Amino acid sequence: QVQVMESGGGSVQAGGSLTLSCTASPNTYTTYCMGWFRQSPGKEREGIAAIDGGGATSYAESVKGRFTISLENAKNTLYLQMNSLKPEDSAMYYCAPLCGPHVPASYLKEYKDWGPGTQVTVSS
Repeated sequence: QVQVMESGGGSVQAGGSLTLSCTASPNTYTTYCMGWFRQSPGKEREGIAAIDGGGATSYAESVKGRFTISLENAKNTLYLQMNSLKPEDSAMYYCAPLCGPHVPASYLKEYKDWGPGTQVTVSS
């Protein structure tokens, strides 16, 4: 069972930046595609970024050009650099060994190994 822990969320003004971190149980990053997800009240959880074992990245259109996913294997840590934040980016953010934007919403609903998440609030 994979265990993850997200951190780095906070409150910022629109246009600001935050960097989220995700630590996971050992060897997770060598065997899985890792992704970042978010969920705001009343909305379904959505995948927004992913990085595979070869370092290839992909992003949801809503964050492309503003967010950057990266992985530091030596520290078992996944990052999400978020720039030019908008109020609509406000959500709880999660990481998981799933390929972010490529995972069907129906699967995300069934997935059980979510971490506690980290809250991001962007004010206008």
